[in-house]
Amino acid sequence: MTEPLENTAVPLEQLAVIEISGADAATFLHGQLTHDIAQLPPGLACLAGYCTAKGRLLASLVVWRAPQSEPPAFHALIAKDIAETVVKRLSMFVLRAKAKLAVTTLPVQGIVLRRDEAKQAEQALERAGIAGASLPSDPSPYTVVHLPDAACIAAPSADAGAARWWIVGKAGAAAQPGAEALWRAADIAAGLPWIVAATQDTFIPQTLNLDLIDGVSFTKGCYPGQEVVARSHYRGTIKRRMAHGLIEPAPASEPLPGADIYDARQPESPCGRVINAASTETGCHLLLEVQLADLDSADFRLETAEGATIRIQPLPYSIAA
Repeated sequence: MTEPLENTAVPLEQLAVIEISGADAATFLHGQLTHDIAQLPPGLACLAGYCTAKGRLLASLVVWRAPQSEPPAFHALIAKDIAETVVKRLSMFVLRAKAKLAVTTLPVQGIVLRRDEAKQAEQALERAGIAGASLPSDPSPYTVVHLPDAACIAAPSADAGAARWWIVGKAGAAAQPGAEALWRAADIAAGLPWIVAATQDTFIPQTLNLDLIDGVSFTKGCYPGQEVVARSHYRGTIKRRMAHGLIEPAPASEPLPGADIYDARQPESPCGRVINAASTETGCHLLLEVQLADLDSADFRLETAEGATIRIQPLPYSIAA
């Protein structure tokens, strides 16, 4: 479990928004990302990956159509530390397509609205700068609500009593201390991975569970790395998965993405890696990539075989083979 972020707006400085615009924007993205962008409706976002030719993830993104845009445009949430490099790489493959890519200056907030606290939710929306907005109390993940000057995208959540939203395009009040870490911990509890600079070109989509959380289409056709991703899927060779781990109490310094995970019972070499981490008052939450076969038997430790103990926590979806 993570601590609640009840009716709170949180500036999410670790995320950036990129824009892909032009008459061929949908076709271009469809041919580059793991999800079916061509069929993405205006009121829905999707999780997608961007891979190398070898099927290794260079980015994880949340993509949606900009409303009533001329020329047509898409926006995507992405880790800020890779936004510029991903835009530069994607731009190399535009060629003759009518598409332009840019990193925007749009601010990103997260907001958590308790479903049974209507008055407090109204106050939270006001703090987020979107007073008077009406958001569904029980949205499906990746539902998009377009406001006159903001886009609201429902984020996945492990908390059945609250709705999480990304608010894009509107800046709100300053965050409470520790709020951003709590948001990242909620991402981790929901089993939502973010590729950052330290983990680029490391994982295939399935080892980060993208196939389990609708981040990969196996019917859409070609994209970079598609053959590798499809082969692993159809041959059933996924032996490594992403799990949620907890260190109590949190270590003095937050683990870095890409840090090694060890099994104290087999200390000779690392058995996994940290994907994302978030330290809160009660512990450090991790997304870690490990062997499925180790989940019920390994004594997971951080960075060394004698490091902090990592206890596996449930995810809101099954990762069993």
